[in-house]
Amino acid sequence: MLAIDGGEKVRSKPFPTRHLFGEEERDAALALFDAAVKTGHAIGYNGAEEQAYEHAFADFLGGGYADLVNSGTSALYAALGALRLPVAGEVVVPPITDPGGVMPVAMLCQVPVVADADEGTFNTSAEQIEAVLTPYTRAIVVAHIAGEPVDMDPILELASARGIPVVEDCAQAHGASYKGRPAGTLGDIAAFSTMSGKHHATGPQGGVVFSRDRDLLWEAKRFADRGKPFNVESSTNIRAGLNLNGNDLAATVGRVQLERLPEMIRRRRTVARQIREAIGGLRAVRTGREGGGDGGVYWFMRFFVDVDQLSVDKDAFARAVAAEGVPVGAAYRNIPSEARWFRERCVFPGSDYPWGLPDYQGDRCATFPCPNAVAAVEAHFMMSIHENFGQREVSDIAAAFAKVETAYLR
Repeated sequence: MLAIDGGEKVRSKPFPTRHLFGEEERDAALALFDAAVKTGHAIGYNGAEEQAYEHAFADFLGGGYADLVNSGTSALYAALGALRLPVAGEVVVPPITDPGGVMPVAMLCQVPVVADADEGTFNTSAEQIEAVLTPYTRAIVVAHIAGEPVDMDPILELASARGIPVVEDCAQAHGASYKGRPAGTLGDIAAFSTMSGKHHATGPQGGVVFSRDRDLLWEAKRFADRGKPFNVESSTNIRAGLNLNGNDLAATVGRVQLERLPEMIRRRRTVARQIREAIGGLRAVRTGREGGGDGGVYWFMRFFVDVDQLSVDKDAFARAVAAEGVPVGAAYRNIPSEARWFRERCVFPGSDYPWGLPDYQGDRCATFPCPNAVAAVEAHFMMSIHENFGQREVSDIAAAFAKVETAYLR
Protein backbone atom coordinates (compact mmCIF):
# COMPACT_ATOMS: atom_id res chain seq x y z
CA MET A 1 0.00 0.00 0.00
CA LEU A 2 1.22 3.47 -0.82
CA ALA A 3 2.16 5.73 2.08
CA ILE A 4 -0.31 8.34 0.82
CA ASP A 5 -3.03 5.72 1.38
CA GLY A 6 -1.83 4.78 4.86
CA GLY A 7 0.95 2.32 4.02
CA GLU A 8 4.52 2.27 5.27
CA LYS A 9 6.91 4.85 3.82
CA VAL A 10 9.90 3.84 1.75
CA ARG A 11 11.95 6.24 3.87
CA SER A 12 11.15 7.63 7.29
CA LYS A 13 14.55 9.26 7.91
CA PRO A 14 14.95 12.84 6.60
CA PHE A 15 17.26 13.33 3.64
CA PRO A 16 20.67 14.81 4.53
CA THR A 17 21.08 18.58 4.66
CA ARG A 18 23.73 20.37 2.60
CA HIS A 19 25.82 21.85 5.41
CA LEU A 20 26.70 24.58 2.93
CA PHE A 21 28.85 26.54 5.37
CA GLY A 22 31.53 24.96 7.52
CA GLU A 23 34.40 25.78 9.81
CA GLU A 24 36.51 27.15 6.97
CA GLU A 25 33.95 29.86 6.16
CA ARG A 26 33.53 30.67 9.84
CA ASP A 27 37.27 30.95 10.38
CA ALA A 28 37.71 33.17 7.31
CA ALA A 29 34.93 35.50 8.44
CA LEU A 30 36.25 35.65 12.01
CA ALA A 31 39.73 36.44 10.74
CA LEU A 32 38.32 39.40 8.85
CA PHE A 33 36.50 40.61 11.96
CA ASP A 34 39.61 40.07 14.08
CA ALA A 35 41.61 42.23 11.69
CA ALA A 36 38.93 44.93 11.84
CA VAL A 37 38.97 44.89 15.64
CA LYS A 38 42.77 44.93 15.79
CA THR A 39 43.30 47.72 13.26
CA GLY A 40 40.18 49.77 13.90
CA HIS A 41 39.36 49.74 10.19
CA ALA A 42 35.81 48.80 9.20
CA ILE A 43 35.07 45.90 6.90
CA GLY A 44 34.36 47.55 3.57
CA TYR A 45 33.82 46.83 -0.08
CA ASN A 46 35.98 46.87 -3.20
CA GLY A 47 38.86 45.96 -0.91
CA ALA A 48 41.55 43.32 -1.12
CA GLU A 49 39.22 40.46 -0.17
CA GLU A 50 36.64 41.38 -2.79
CA GLN A 51 39.27 41.78 -5.48
CA ALA A 52 40.79 38.41 -4.58
CA TYR A 53 37.40 36.73 -4.82
CA GLU A 54 36.68 38.34 -8.18
CA HIS A 55 40.02 37.14 -9.55
CA ALA A 56 39.36 33.63 -8.22
CA PHE A 57 35.87 33.61 -9.74
CA ALA A 58 37.21 34.68 -13.13
CA ASP A 59 39.96 32.04 -12.90
CA PHE A 60 37.33 29.39 -12.19
CA LEU A 61 35.73 30.28 -15.52
CA GLY A 62 39.02 30.10 -17.37
CA GLY A 63 39.87 33.79 -17.27
CA GLY A 64 38.04 37.06 -17.64
CA TYR A 65 36.73 39.77 -15.35
CA ALA A 66 34.23 39.66 -12.49
CA ASP A 67 32.42 42.06 -10.18
CA LEU A 68 30.79 40.99 -6.92
CA VAL A 69 27.35 42.50 -6.30
CA ASN A 70 24.61 41.99 -3.72
CA SER A 71 22.28 39.54 -5.55
CA GLY A 72 21.73 37.61 -8.74
CA THR A 73 18.99 40.04 -9.75
CA SER A 74 21.43 42.91 -9.27
CA ALA A 75 23.98 41.02 -11.36
CA LEU A 76 21.54 40.75 -14.25
CA TYR A 77 20.53 44.39 -13.85
CA ALA A 78 24.18 45.46 -13.97
CA ALA A 79 24.95 43.18 -16.91
CA LEU A 80 22.08 44.65 -18.91
CA GLY A 81 23.00 48.15 -17.80
CA ALA A 82 26.51 47.63 -19.10
CA LEU A 83 25.09 47.23 -22.61
CA ARG A 84 23.71 50.80 -22.54
CA LEU A 85 20.57 49.80 -24.43
CA PRO A 86 18.51 52.69 -25.80
CA VAL A 87 15.17 52.86 -23.98
CA ALA A 88 11.96 51.57 -25.56
CA GLY A 89 13.57 48.55 -27.17
CA GLU A 90 12.83 44.86 -26.67
CA VAL A 91 14.85 42.23 -24.85
CA VAL A 92 14.15 38.54 -25.40
CA VAL A 93 13.80 36.72 -22.07
CA PRO A 94 13.58 33.04 -21.07
CA PRO A 95 10.29 31.08 -20.98
CA ILE A 96 10.91 29.69 -17.50
CA THR A 97 12.97 31.63 -14.99
CA ASP A 98 12.96 33.28 -11.60
CA PRO A 99 11.13 36.65 -11.60
CA GLY A 100 14.49 38.30 -10.97
CA GLY A 101 15.56 37.01 -14.36
CA VAL A 102 13.05 39.27 -16.14
CA MET A 103 12.25 42.26 -13.92
CA PRO A 104 15.60 44.01 -14.55
CA VAL A 105 14.70 44.17 -18.24
CA ALA A 106 11.51 46.13 -17.54
CA MET A 107 13.22 48.29 -14.91
CA LEU A 108 15.67 49.40 -17.59
CA CYS A 109 12.77 50.54 -19.80
CA GLN A 110 13.03 47.60 -22.18
CA VAL A 111 9.98 45.55 -23.13
CA PRO A 112 10.46 41.88 -22.15
CA VAL A 113 9.58 39.52 -25.01
CA VAL A 114 9.26 35.89 -23.96
CA ALA A 115 10.70 33.19 -26.22
CA ASP A 116 9.07 29.80 -25.77
CA ALA A 117 10.91 26.70 -24.57
CA ASP A 118 12.55 24.06 -26.69
CA GLU A 119 10.01 21.24 -26.69
CA GLY A 120 10.38 18.95 -23.68
CA THR A 121 12.80 21.22 -21.82
CA PHE A 122 12.75 24.25 -19.53
CA ASN A 123 15.21 26.18 -21.73
CA THR A 124 14.70 28.16 -24.90
CA SER A 125 16.26 27.54 -28.32
CA ALA A 126 17.46 29.49 -31.34
CA GLU A 127 14.29 28.56 -33.20
CA GLN A 128 12.05 29.94 -30.46
CA ILE A 129 14.15 33.10 -30.08
CA GLU A 130 14.12 33.77 -33.81
CA ALA A 131 10.34 33.56 -33.79
CA VAL A 132 10.09 36.62 -31.50
CA LEU A 133 12.88 38.78 -32.90
CA THR A 134 11.79 42.13 -34.31
CA PRO A 135 13.56 45.24 -35.60
CA TYR A 136 13.36 46.51 -32.01
CA THR A 137 15.23 43.63 -30.34
CA ARG A 138 18.17 45.05 -28.39
CA ALA A 139 19.45 42.01 -26.46
CA ILE A 140 18.80 38.34 -25.70
CA VAL A 141 18.83 36.91 -22.17
CA VAL A 142 19.36 33.16 -21.99
CA ALA A 143 18.96 31.27 -18.69
CA HIS A 144 20.46 27.85 -18.00
CA ILE A 145 17.56 26.67 -15.84
CA ALA A 146 18.17 23.94 -13.24
CA GLY A 147 21.84 24.05 -14.17
CA GLU A 148 21.10 22.53 -17.59
CA PRO A 149 23.01 24.35 -20.34
CA VAL A 150 21.05 25.85 -23.20
CA ASP A 151 22.01 24.75 -26.72
CA MET A 152 24.04 27.90 -27.24
CA ASP A 153 25.84 27.68 -30.59
CA PRO A 154 22.74 28.20 -32.76
CA ILE A 155 21.68 31.10 -30.51
CA LEU A 156 25.10 32.72 -30.71
CA GLU A 157 25.14 32.32 -34.48
CA LEU A 158 21.68 33.90 -34.74
CA ALA A 159 22.60 36.77 -32.42
CA SER A 160 25.89 37.43 -34.20
CA ALA A 161 24.17 37.59 -37.58
CA ARG A 162 21.72 40.18 -36.21
CA GLY A 163 24.27 42.12 -34.16
CA ILE A 164 22.41 41.42 -30.91
CA PRO A 165 24.30 40.95 -27.62
CA VAL A 166 23.65 37.83 -25.54
CA VAL A 167 23.42 37.88 -21.75
CA GLU A 168 23.72 34.56 -19.92
CA ASP A 169 21.75 34.10 -16.72
CA CYS A 170 23.81 31.53 -14.84
CA ALA A 171 22.09 31.89 -11.47
CA GLN A 172 21.39 28.14 -11.38
CA ALA A 173 24.36 27.00 -13.42
CA HIS A 174 27.65 27.49 -11.56
CA GLY A 175 30.15 25.20 -13.25
CA ALA A 176 27.84 24.01 -16.01
CA SER A 177 29.46 23.49 -19.39
CA TYR A 178 28.40 23.44 -23.02
CA LYS A 179 30.59 21.49 -25.42
CA GLY A 180 33.45 21.85 -22.97
CA ARG A 181 33.01 25.61 -22.51
CA PRO A 182 31.91 27.04 -19.14
CA ALA A 183 28.43 28.53 -18.91
CA GLY A 184 28.87 32.25 -18.49
CA THR A 185 31.70 32.52 -21.01
CA LEU A 186 29.60 31.97 -24.13
CA GLY A 187 27.69 35.23 -24.45
CA ASP A 188 28.83 38.82 -24.16
CA ILE A 189 28.27 39.08 -20.41
CA ALA A 190 26.84 36.87 -17.67
CA ALA A 191 25.07 37.11 -14.33
CA PHE A 192 25.44 34.65 -11.45
CA SER A 193 23.57 34.37 -8.16
CA THR A 194 25.59 33.48 -5.07
CA MET A 195 22.76 33.36 -2.55
CA SER A 196 22.76 30.52 -0.05
CA GLY A 197 20.52 28.24 -2.12
CA LYS A 198 22.90 28.10 -5.08
CA HIS A 199 25.88 25.90 -5.87
CA HIS A 200 28.30 28.18 -4.08
CA ALA A 201 27.47 31.17 -1.94
CA THR A 202 28.90 34.43 -0.66
CA GLY A 203 26.40 34.43 2.21
CA PRO A 204 22.62 34.79 2.43
CA GLN A 205 22.59 36.85 -0.78
CA GLY A 206 25.07 37.78 -3.48
CA GLY A 207 25.77 37.81 -7.17
CA VAL A 208 28.54 38.17 -9.72
CA VAL A 209 28.76 39.87 -13.12
CA PHE A 210 31.27 38.23 -15.45
CA SER A 211 32.61 38.99 -18.90
CA ARG A 212 35.70 38.28 -20.94
CA ASP A 213 35.29 41.78 -22.39
CA ARG A 214 37.25 44.02 -20.03
CA ASP A 215 35.57 47.24 -21.13
CA LEU A 216 32.12 45.72 -20.76
CA LEU A 217 32.89 44.56 -17.25
CA TRP A 218 34.16 48.02 -16.28
CA GLU A 219 30.87 49.44 -17.58
CA ALA A 220 28.94 46.96 -15.42
CA LYS A 221 31.07 47.82 -12.40
CA ARG A 222 30.41 51.54 -12.86
CA PHE A 223 26.67 50.97 -13.28
CA ALA A 224 26.60 48.78 -10.15
CA ASP A 225 28.17 51.51 -8.03
CA ARG A 226 26.23 54.70 -8.81
CA GLY A 227 28.20 55.46 -11.94
CA LYS A 228 31.51 55.93 -10.16
CA PRO A 229 34.25 56.76 -12.68
CA PHE A 230 36.15 53.47 -12.43
CA ASN A 231 38.84 53.22 -15.11
CA VAL A 232 37.86 56.56 -16.71
CA GLU A 233 38.98 60.14 -16.23
CA SER A 234 36.32 62.06 -14.32
CA SER A 235 36.04 63.91 -11.04
CA THR A 236 32.34 63.05 -10.69
CA ASN A 237 30.04 60.08 -11.20
CA ILE A 238 29.48 59.59 -14.92
CA ARG A 239 26.04 57.95 -15.10
CA ALA A 240 23.09 57.25 -12.84
CA GLY A 241 23.06 53.84 -11.19
CA LEU A 242 22.22 52.05 -7.97
CA ASN A 243 24.45 50.88 -5.14
CA LEU A 244 24.53 47.15 -5.88
CA ASN A 245 27.90 46.48 -4.27
CA GLY A 246 29.06 43.28 -2.70
CA ASN A 247 31.47 43.52 0.21
CA ASP A 248 34.66 42.08 1.62
CA LEU A 249 32.88 39.86 4.15
CA ALA A 250 30.81 38.22 1.42
CA ALA A 251 33.94 37.84 -0.68
CA THR A 252 35.79 36.13 2.16
CA VAL A 253 33.06 33.52 2.46
CA GLY A 254 32.89 33.18 -1.32
CA ARG A 255 36.61 32.45 -1.68
CA VAL A 256 36.30 29.44 0.61
CA GLN A 257 33.19 28.30 -1.22
CA LEU A 258 34.91 28.52 -4.61
CA GLU A 259 37.57 26.09 -3.44
CA ARG A 260 34.84 23.53 -2.78
CA LEU A 261 32.92 24.11 -5.98
CA PRO A 262 34.69 21.65 -8.32
CA GLU A 263 34.18 18.72 -5.95
CA MET A 264 30.59 19.77 -5.31
CA ILE A 265 29.92 19.77 -9.05
CA ARG A 266 31.52 16.36 -9.44
CA ARG A 267 29.37 14.93 -6.66
CA ARG A 268 26.13 16.39 -8.04
CA ARG A 269 26.83 14.95 -11.45
CA THR A 270 27.56 11.59 -9.89
CA VAL A 271 24.32 11.64 -7.89
CA ALA A 272 22.31 12.67 -10.95
CA ARG A 273 23.87 9.89 -13.04
CA GLN A 274 23.16 7.32 -10.33
CA ILE A 275 19.53 8.40 -10.07
CA ARG A 276 19.14 8.30 -13.85
CA GLU A 277 20.55 4.78 -13.97
CA ALA A 278 18.52 3.61 -10.96
CA ILE A 279 15.18 4.59 -12.53
CA GLY A 280 16.16 3.57 -16.05
CA GLY A 281 13.88 0.55 -16.02
CA LEU A 282 10.69 2.43 -15.17
CA ARG A 283 8.01 2.77 -17.83
CA ALA A 284 6.23 6.00 -16.95
CA VAL A 285 8.96 8.16 -15.36
CA ARG A 286 12.32 9.30 -16.67
CA THR A 287 14.69 12.20 -16.24
CA GLY A 288 14.00 15.25 -18.38
CA ARG A 289 15.61 15.73 -21.78
CA GLU A 290 18.62 18.06 -21.66
CA GLY A 291 18.76 20.00 -24.91
CA GLY A 292 22.22 21.48 -24.37
CA GLY A 293 24.14 18.28 -23.73
CA ASP A 294 25.45 16.55 -20.63
CA GLY A 295 27.25 19.46 -18.95
CA GLY A 296 24.56 20.14 -16.36
CA VAL A 297 25.19 20.76 -12.67
CA TYR A 298 21.68 19.96 -11.39
CA TRP A 299 20.42 22.76 -9.22
CA PHE A 300 17.39 20.54 -9.39
CA MET A 301 16.49 17.47 -11.44
CA ARG A 302 13.43 17.25 -13.67
CA PHE A 303 11.42 14.06 -14.04
CA PHE A 304 9.06 13.53 -16.95
CA VAL A 305 5.84 11.64 -16.23
CA ASP A 306 4.09 9.82 -19.08
CA VAL A 307 0.54 10.18 -17.78
CA ASP A 308 -0.86 8.12 -20.65
CA GLN A 309 0.52 5.07 -18.86
CA LEU A 310 -0.83 6.05 -15.45
CA SER A 311 -4.20 6.27 -13.78
CA VAL A 312 -3.29 9.62 -12.13
CA ASP A 313 -1.88 12.94 -13.28
CA LYS A 314 1.64 14.20 -12.72
CA ASP A 315 0.80 16.18 -9.58
CA ALA A 316 -0.85 13.19 -7.91
CA PHE A 317 2.15 11.05 -8.81
CA ALA A 318 4.53 13.60 -7.25
CA ARG A 319 2.42 13.83 -4.09
CA ALA A 320 2.53 10.07 -3.72
CA VAL A 321 6.32 10.03 -4.12
CA ALA A 322 6.65 12.81 -1.52
CA ALA A 323 4.48 10.79 0.87
CA GLU A 324 7.04 7.98 0.60
CA GLY A 325 9.58 10.28 2.23
CA VAL A 326 11.33 11.53 -0.91
CA PRO A 327 11.55 15.36 -1.20
CA VAL A 328 10.01 16.12 -4.59
CA GLY A 329 7.97 19.11 -5.72
CA ALA A 330 5.08 19.01 -8.14
CA ALA A 331 6.23 21.88 -10.37
CA TYR A 332 8.64 24.72 -11.12
CA ARG A 333 6.11 27.03 -12.74
CA ASN A 334 7.95 30.30 -13.18
CA ILE A 335 6.69 31.42 -16.59
CA PRO A 336 7.18 35.20 -16.86
CA SER A 337 4.16 35.90 -19.06
CA GLU A 338 1.87 34.26 -16.49
CA ALA A 339 3.02 36.49 -13.64
CA ARG A 340 0.63 39.14 -12.39
CA TRP A 341 3.19 41.95 -12.57
CA PHE A 342 3.84 41.06 -16.22
CA ARG A 343 0.20 40.68 -17.26
CA GLU A 344 -0.89 43.86 -15.47
CA ARG A 345 2.29 45.75 -16.38
CA CYS A 346 3.08 46.73 -12.82
CA VAL A 347 6.56 48.18 -13.19
CA PHE A 348 6.35 51.96 -12.87
CA PRO A 349 3.36 53.15 -10.79
CA GLY A 350 0.85 55.26 -12.62
CA SER A 351 1.93 54.08 -16.06
CA ASP A 352 2.19 51.00 -18.21
CA TYR A 353 5.84 51.69 -19.00
CA PRO A 354 7.91 50.24 -20.59
CA TRP A 355 5.15 48.93 -22.90
CA GLY A 356 3.52 52.35 -22.95
CA LEU A 357 6.64 54.39 -23.65
CA PRO A 358 5.89 56.85 -26.47
CA ASP A 359 9.00 55.77 -28.37
CA TYR A 360 8.17 52.08 -28.24
CA GLN A 361 7.34 50.93 -31.75
CA GLY A 362 6.64 47.25 -31.08
CA ASP A 363 3.43 45.35 -30.41
CA ARG A 364 2.06 46.83 -27.18
CA CYS A 365 -0.59 44.13 -26.91
CA ALA A 366 1.59 41.08 -27.53
CA THR A 367 1.03 38.10 -25.26
CA PHE A 368 3.30 35.13 -24.91
CA PRO A 369 1.36 31.94 -24.12
CA CYS A 370 4.52 29.76 -24.44
CA PRO A 371 2.78 26.42 -25.08
CA ASN A 372 6.02 24.43 -24.95
CA ALA A 373 6.96 25.90 -21.58
CA VAL A 374 3.48 25.26 -20.20
CA ALA A 375 3.57 21.68 -21.46
CA ALA A 376 7.02 21.15 -19.96
CA VAL A 377 6.15 22.36 -16.46
CA GLU A 378 2.91 20.37 -16.53
CA ALA A 379 4.72 17.20 -17.59
CA HIS A 380 7.61 17.30 -15.10
CA PHE A 381 8.01 17.25 -11.36
CA MET A 382 11.25 18.27 -9.70
CA MET A 383 13.62 17.29 -6.94
CA SER A 384 16.40 19.35 -5.43
CA ILE A 385 19.52 17.21 -5.10
CA HIS A 386 22.88 18.07 -3.62
CA GLU A 387 26.36 16.77 -3.07
CA ASN A 388 25.60 15.06 0.26
CA PHE A 389 23.21 12.53 -1.26
CA GLY A 390 24.72 9.06 -1.10
CA GLN A 391 23.86 5.59 -2.35
CA ARG A 392 21.18 5.16 0.30
CA GLU A 393 19.38 8.26 -0.93
CA VAL A 394 19.64 7.14 -4.55
CA SER A 395 18.25 3.71 -3.67
CA ASP A 396 15.34 5.19 -1.72
CA ILE A 397 14.51 7.59 -4.54
CA ALA A 398 14.42 4.74 -7.03
CA ALA A 399 12.38 2.55 -4.68
CA ALA A 400 9.80 5.28 -4.10
CA PHE A 401 9.47 6.01 -7.81
CA ALA A 402 9.06 2.31 -8.59
CA LYS A 403 6.55 1.75 -5.81
CA VAL A 404 4.35 4.63 -6.92
CA GLU A 405 4.60 3.74 -10.60
CA THR A 406 3.61 0.14 -9.90
CA ALA A 407 0.56 1.29 -7.96
CA TYR A 408 -0.61 3.69 -10.67
CA LEU A 409 0.24 1.91 -13.91
CA ARG A 410 -2.77 1.29 -16.10
